Amino acid sequence: RTQAEMAHTCRGTINLSTAHIDTEDSCNIVLSNGGRTYHLKANSEVERQRWVTALELAKAKAIRMRNNQSDDSGDEEPASQSDKSELHGTLKTLSSKLEDLSTCNDLIAKHGAALQRSLSELENLKLPAESGEKIKAVNERATLFRITSNAMINACRDFLDLAETHSRKWQRALQYEREQRIRLEETIEQLAKQHNSLERACRGAPGLSSGTTGITSTAKGSVQSAKGEASDEDEETEYFDAMEDAPAFITVTADPKHHRRSGSNLSGASEGHPEDWNLEDSVFESSNQSSYNESTCRDLLPKKRRRTRIPDKPNYSLNLWSIMKNCIGKELSKIPMPVNFNEPLSMLQRLTEDLEYHELLDKAVKCESSTEQMCFVAAFSVSSYSTTVHRTAKPFNPLLGETYELDRLEELGFRSLCEQVSHHPPAAAHHVYSKRGWTLWQEITIASKFRGKYLSIMPLGAIHLEFHSSGNHYVWRKVTSTVHNIIVGKLWIDQSGEIEIVNHKSKDKCQLKFTPYSYFSRDVPRKVTGVVSDADGKAHYVMSGTWDEKMECSKIVQSSHGSSSTEGKQKTVYQTLSPKVLWKKYPLPENAENMYFFSDLALTLNEPEERVAPTDSRLRPDQRLMESGRWDEANVEKQRLEEKQRAVRRRREAEAVEALEEGKDYEGYIPLWFERKVDAVTGELICVYKGGYWEAKDKQDWSTCPDIF
Repeated sequence: RTQAEMAHTCRGTINLSTAHIDTEDSCNIVLSNGGRTYHLKANSEVERQRWVTALELAKAKAIRMRNNQSDDSGDEEPASQSDKSELHGTLKTLSSKLEDLSTCNDLIAKHGAALQRSLSELENLKLPAESGEKIKAVNERATLFRITSNAMINACRDFLDLAETHSRKWQRALQYEREQRIRLEETIEQLAKQHNSLERACRGAPGLSSGTTGITSTAKGSVQSAKGEASDEDEETEYFDAMEDAPAFITVTADPKHHRRSGSNLSGASEGHPEDWNLEDSVFESSNQSSYNESTCRDLLPKKRRRTRIPDKPNYSLNLWSIMKNCIGKELSKIPMPVNFNEPLSMLQRLTEDLEYHELLDKAVKCESSTEQMCFVAAFSVSSYSTTVHRTAKPFNPLLGETYELDRLEELGFRSLCEQVSHHPPAAAHHVYSKRGWTLWQEITIASKFRGKYLSIMPLGAIHLEFHSSGNHYVWRKVTSTVHNIIVGKLWIDQSGEIEIVNHKSKDKCQLKFTPYSYFSRDVPRKVTGVVSDADGKAHYVMSGTWDEKMECSKIVQSSHGSSSTEGKQKTVYQTLSPKVLWKKYPLPENAENMYFFSDLALTLNEPEERVAPTDSRLRPDQRLMESGRWDEANVEKQRLEEKQRAVRRRREAEAVEALEEGKDYEGYIPLWFERKVDAVTGELICVYKGGYWEAKDKQDWSTCPDIF
């Protein structure tokens, strides 16, 4: 299918050009793409092989079609047939006149040389008898020269008349386009003013009747999980602000000293134990460290002094509309962008930045209760978005085979490794090991769409977290990020959607809802709410906060079913103890606004280090030039690297086609430090760390690394 056809396919369609085709046994086929995985079973091994061959041939054809489209991706929209015919006729006429001018020029040169020779001979004549014949020859040649010159002049006149006629036509067309652009700019400016006026009016309007502040969910105890798979409807649907939904269940803070555990006046009440909620609990202690440096385990001082600043961001002007107008409706990862839109970090480094609040997982290791542990895992999942509130710039797309390591085993207790395992679609595998008792791994595919007014970024793939001592295995997926005001106004980013965190050992669940920003909402912006429940569906904790500031946890001591809402949904009332702060965002460093709003950890991610792999993002030249403020050189280097990667991709595709024609198997690109396996928990085909990187670093043996820079 073409890209246009893929935008209107039914739910569940897989794009073969980016799909992975694997065989499990003699009759089974695994077909996966991003977050979707299909298991197909043939009747026999012969039939399976026929299907695999057909799928591989179809994939090769789809790749060729995609490349043909991507080669034309920077072109303008095709003109109508009449415009093409008129343009072709004009060019043909101009070419004919140009050929006439060229012929006349050759004749003038030829006759001019002959006339010059005749004049020279005339000057050397001594005999009067010969002078008559020579003068006659000179006159004949002068006549030929005059005729040729007249022909050239006439051809030039025709050419100029034709060019002048079309010049007026083109001038009128250009003037029309300029007027249209001015009208469009005025309309957008007027809309922006109306936007600001409406926002100010809404903020200044008096609030409606206020009741008990609550959190929303469904009365039956579960919210549909965010599956992470972006359907075609998700990509095409445009969302607008709506009126605030009525809370479906309410939280009321109870006094543990006067709380009675009777529940006689509450229908279906479930009771907890307020005496278990110890404000001095060693695990549920407040995480209110004032800075990143203070949080890096005070008993372990860093052995290496890390940098605390980078060069200030240059103030380069850029015509945004000239680039963006050709990008509407296209996949962002396929659009060549200058570094002016970037920040000097790669996507692999941004993925590693999720570990900024790793101490939440260190505390979760100490929890004896799985539901308490779930609270810290939920806070950790929200904390990864805190750095995005001001970070509207785009990270560098990693090259295929690019890696990034963050070895903080001695300082912070963990070491992290990322590798770009696929280019189209862009996919990165990530593995983190902590000596304090947990391991995290994920494979994230980024799907993004530019719709003119906003940019949607949809991470696909599951995040896995396992605690060594208890064996608790948590899985969740990320929500959708949206960048607003792409063309006009100040850029701002929002997170929306729902996260379901599941402990696959104890079956505990946490439902988190990221409320999208709305002009009409009375809630605080960037609000996140959720409930932690056990395998039986009994709610134990309420999570509340914002994804850019903090998350709090309140223990539920009693719950009841209240009255029904206007929509027919039954409200649930939770009585809770006083909330405790599990996570609070660290303040940004001084002068952060001139350093891309980087956090203290982000400032150290691209700091040069020795002994890293030659494919490490720190060694990427265009990214390093941009960080140094040399953006023009960075753009040139970026184009060189992308062209080098395209050449490798074309060679690999040619090898694939040749192998298919010969009936041989072609594995394609094989990740260096990760391998594809079917996950036992989710059933998806994902890349997991196979080992060997840190051993190669100890030996400084990087012979297997590709040359990508």
